[in-house]
Amino acid sequence: MSETHVLFVEDDDVIREATQLSLERVGFRVTVAADGLAGLEAFQAERPDVALLDVMLPGMNGVSLCRRIREESLTPVIMLSARADSVDVVLGLEAGADDYVTKPFDSAVLVARIRTVLRRAGQVVADTPPPAEPPLRFGDVEIDREGLVVRRAGEVVELTPTEMRLMLQFAESPGTVLSRDTLLAKVWDYQWGGDTRVVDVHVQRLRAKIGHERIDTVRGFGYKLKGGS
Repeated sequence: MSETHVLFVEDDDVIREATQLSLERVGFRVTVAADGLAGLEAFQAERPDVALLDVMLPGMNGVSLCRRIREESLTPVIMLSARADSVDVVLGLEAGADDYVTKPFDSAVLVARIRTVLRRAGQVVADTPPPAEPPLRFGDVEIDREGLVVRRAGEVVELTPTEMRLMLQFAESPGTVLSRDTLLAKVWDYQWGGDTRVVDVHVQRLRAKIGHERIDTVRGFGYKLKGGS
């Protein structure tokens, strides 16, 4: 089995070198870049399994880099932000990131997040119900669970692995209100508390792709997928 290849884009020399060593120590192969433009070049040349992007980068910031990656790939992306309450967190998620980690971070926490995001991406097929039933339909949205394809009005909707897991979670319980904590546990594999902004932004991204009217917000509780037409 080949090594997991991580692209780490960070302009701080100390953080970059220390984190690279920590990741390599647990068996990851790591490619590093010190600015956003070099990070984009490395991504296109290396095609890593996962990308770690600092938000504040010279040349091209991490949010813009994430957006460029998303234009051509569904590779899992984790943003690194120095401030937990920064709008940079939301901007990164809106750009297509799957998760984020706040600096300063413990290397064990970062390794756990990397493994989790990779597991989520790899287990979409494993977590999918048997293809015995026909595709699920919710209005003009059709979900082919065997082929892991979502269509809206007959057109294929491009979803990231995280968005697909979120879509499948909603589809398993149409009309049922799913709390943000439930979605964090089921979709992000968080067995501890997490930042519910991750859920909110991903629901927003999913709505933009399948129709805002298809997912209801139940204030103070969570979200639900509308069934029927």
